[in-house]
Amino acid sequence: MKPSDESSYPSFWGDLRAGAFEQGYLDAAGVRTRYLHAGERGKPGLVLLHGTGGHADCYTRNLLQHAEHFDVWAIDMIGHGWTDKPDCDYEIGVYVEHLRDVLDALGFERPHVSGESLGGWVAARFALACPERVNRLVLNTTGGATMIPAVMQTIKEKTRAAVENPVWETVKARLEWLMADPDVVTDDLIACRQAIYRQPGFLEALEHILVLQEPEIRQRNNLTDDEWRAIAHETLVLWTSKDPTADESVGRRIAHLIPNARYALMEGCGHWPQWEDPETFNRLHLDFLLDR
Repeated sequence: MKPSDESSYPSFWGDLRAGAFEQGYLDAAGVRTRYLHAGERGKPGLVLLHGTGGHADCYTRNLLQHAEHFDVWAIDMIGHGWTDKPDCDYEIGVYVEHLRDVLDALGFERPHVSGESLGGWVAARFALACPERVNRLVLNTTGGATMIPAVMQTIKEKTRAAVENPVWETVKARLEWLMADPDVVTDDLIACRQAIYRQPGFLEALEHILVLQEPEIRQRNNLTDDEWRAIAHETLVLWTSKDPTADESVGRRIAHLIPNARYALMEGCGHWPQWEDPETFNRLHLDFLLDR
């Protein structure tokens, strides 16, 4: 049966066919790190960071639009996607060190850094640890500011269910939880995540990933109010009206604490606004990064 409407069969290829891009691996101080890249070298750098259990492909609907202006790299963070998974707990400092090594490998002195969820948490910590290495900062439904037991438990349960038994239904359920509208979860996205979860060793890596959902460990990795206030960079705090991990008041509070922050709310989206409403996200994101 032939599809009557190709928009009913969305895929990463459809997202990316309008321009040039590459997938590859770089050596980040010995960590083989997968990336998606678009844009010309020599343009201002932009690094995109995904969330817990995620991968660079969550940015396929944004990569080419930003490549018109930036040298754009979306990476699989350490322990995630097809990047190496060393045998250690992935607290935020581990991700920060990996990000620094990625920037060194790319030759980036001071790129823009934009992170979603866990990626925002890493970006915020990186901006504090290496302020001279960050230009503008985007915190997209960021972690690092909450301690909500029900949300932490849901992340653990749904992720473990999908990784321990990575059949279509469990992986689909994990992804649908992120979205305001479950219909935006495509077959392509499910198949990609399923392949990641089926990798040898991923179940062991998952326990290293999920340590941030344990209260004591999460608490010592969260940013204090004084640490949010210490972020000096021009910052966009982007939140959504239907984020399943935290109410929009969390985003407003973070934006209030960061001295040079602006706040934007995307209506009708869950935890992946860059995927759920790419047109609005790309406009807001580019307007901020280009200071327009």
